[in-house]
Amino acid sequence: KAAFTYDCLFILFIDEIIGTLGEGAFGKVVECLDHSKSNVRVALKIIKNIERYREAALSEVDVLERINSLDEEKTFACVRMLDWFDHHGHICIVFELLGLSTYDFLKENGFMPFSLNQIRCMADQIFRAVQFLHRNKLTHTDLKPENILFVDSNYDMKYNFKMKRDERTLKRLDVKVVDFGNATYDHEHHTSVVSTRHYRAPEVILELGWNQACDVWSLGCILIEFYLGLTLFQTHDSKEHLAMMERVLGPIPAHLLQKARKRRYVHHDKLDWDEHSSAGRYVRKHCKPLKQYMSSKTPEHELLFDLLQKMMEYDSSKRITLEQAIGHPFFNPIRKERK
Repeated sequence: KAAFTYDCLFILFIDEIIGTLGEGAFGKVVECLDHSKSNVRVALKIIKNIERYREAALSEVDVLERINSLDEEKTFACVRMLDWFDHHGHICIVFELLGLSTYDFLKENGFMPFSLNQIRCMADQIFRAVQFLHRNKLTHTDLKPENILFVDSNYDMKYNFKMKRDERTLKRLDVKVVDFGNATYDHEHHTSVVSTRHYRAPEVILELGWNQACDVWSLGCILIEFYLGLTLFQTHDSKEHLAMMERVLGPIPAHLLQKARKRRYVHHDKLDWDEHSSAGRYVRKHCKPLKQYMSSKTPEHELLFDLLQKMMEYDSSKRITLEQAIGHPFFNPIRKERK
């Protein structure tokens, strides 16, 4: 069943295929030209006929139908589903066509960081989109730069004399949040592990239980990645990940470690970590205290790092909410523009 060819789908349902936009374990996403709708370009997500991927796709359809109906005015930056169908067990979801992901743009721009003003503009849209999910009792659970897409990723090229290299500058900073396959309602079963590794909150790693606050942590990781151009927690090991957090944010509170279900990470209510081991040296080399990442000591940069500190609070019950984050002074310039 899983070997059903995508070409069959193309012939049956789509007038013209422009190209592949992305592939993953779930299947692939292709750009299509829909001649039945005035040659509109759309993105078609084709899911493999494998039970766990089908279930995730049907869950995504349910979430997309709900959030699209709750946001008929298209106020919030969540991707729009245009249609969906099931063909021989393959769930196929038709989306509005968007541009590159923020990750792909960073990559194609040589991992040149976004400017503070660009980060503020994008963060305002992303925070409001995810807050909209939270108000409607949803947690995205897989926020990362790959799941934030530019509406239009066209750019101007100019030479950066300071960096001595060409630099791409986006013409528009409109973004949308995508991939709701792992979105979870408050009342639904919460699986023990969520989020892509680098954006995973400490309460998830320690198996303390999670809620919407895990999205806030992920967004904090995303913002500093926009600021640096690089992933903050570059690791594939959970204990090393926690050690990196401690290097950046200070010790994990004892009361959280006491409650951790992952006892092998803890010794005498502290993280069981040897700073002098090869892994310990790797962490010290690749991570430093949060404020040391600041490229400027100006008030604007100070405000961003104050916001990041509040978003990356270990204790999820004390972590800033998105409603509070949107009201943070970092966003004052946007509020002044709207008046």
